[in-house]
Amino acid sequence: MSTVKSIKLVLPKHEVYLAGSSIAGQLVLKLRSTLVDPVVKVELVGRGYLEWNEEDSPYLDYSRSIVCRNQAVYISKAQNFHVDDGWLDSGDHTFDFHFSFPPGLPSTFTSKIGFISYFIQGICSCREIVLAKEKKYLLLQGTFGSHGEDLKDMDPLVVEARKDVVYLCCFSRGSVILRIYLEKNIFSPGETIVFMTDISNRTCKYIRKVVFAVHCIVLYRGFDGRGEQRSLENRSEVTRLESWTNTAPFQVMRVTSTLVLPKPLPVTSMLTGSEIMSFRYELVGTSNLPCTLSTMVGRVPLIVAVPENSSGEQSTENPCENEGDNSEGNALDRDISGKDPETTEIKSSE
Repeated sequence: MSTVKSIKLVLPKHEVYLAGSSIAGQLVLKLRSTLVDPVVKVELVGRGYLEWNEEDSPYLDYSRSIVCRNQAVYISKAQNFHVDDGWLDSGDHTFDFHFSFPPGLPSTFTSKIGFISYFIQGICSCREIVLAKEKKYLLLQGTFGSHGEDLKDMDPLVVEARKDVVYLCCFSRGSVILRIYLEKNIFSPGETIVFMTDISNRTCKYIRKVVFAVHCIVLYRGFDGRGEQRSLENRSEVTRLESWTNTAPFQVMRVTSTLVLPKPLPVTSMLTGSEIMSFRYELVGTSNLPCTLSTMVGRVPLIVAVPENSSGEQSTENPCENEGDNSEGNALDRDISGKDPETTEIKSSE
């Protein structure tokens, strides 16, 4: 029977931590009997890892896949607790700890190809044998960086997409025009995106539905077994909304829609030498045109940003004085026109 009855991490109830903020908590250790020369510590670790398979060379007569990998350590800190007289008596023992998250950390992220995760773990060991350990994962929201100030004042965006179609059944042709209006294109994680869409139906068929989604485009960078650099771009949906419009032939419909961004969410970034993945975002409107194989697609670039000066909002009070720090590694036409008097307006929300 182990000397350690239980080990527990007591953490504040923050759902999401910001890069640059701090975390304080307690490690509660329950012992059945006296423990001599114990080592009690708490570790804060953040790391990223990615892996995917791809064909080695398309010019080969046979198929040979290779594995591409990469990894990074974003934070690795430890706080060791001093034990008076070199032993702990039976009963309950409480240890206070405190850590600070460096600014510039990337957000928690998970996909089929890679992940960025943060966790805190408490360990009790004796003579290099781990007697008890508990791990808890944390959600961390990264900040935009120093150039976020340059993006405060940006003009509204209007994106227009047009698709010409031919109907062989009735020997007619037409077109569909999709205009997406955004008052701004910089948003924070958890913020609501409100946008308007004009659907100009210049065909003889109804436009039944438009699907809106925010796409996250991730560029992964890894290395194969020979040490050669490889990259892979992957697109996934962050949030989605189906809007039933029923736009009649030769009419214009205006739709007001909302999409809520989740939190945490990786901020828009550019791939640098120390990063294993970068992120950018698009608001995509899609409509399958009836009686054809054509699809109307409109794309609006978005910027997801969190100002660095907001990182102190979640700092915990009364930090401990002794914080261990072993290492810190490496760290997706401008004028909005007035409403057409012949335009029918509907509203949709998520």
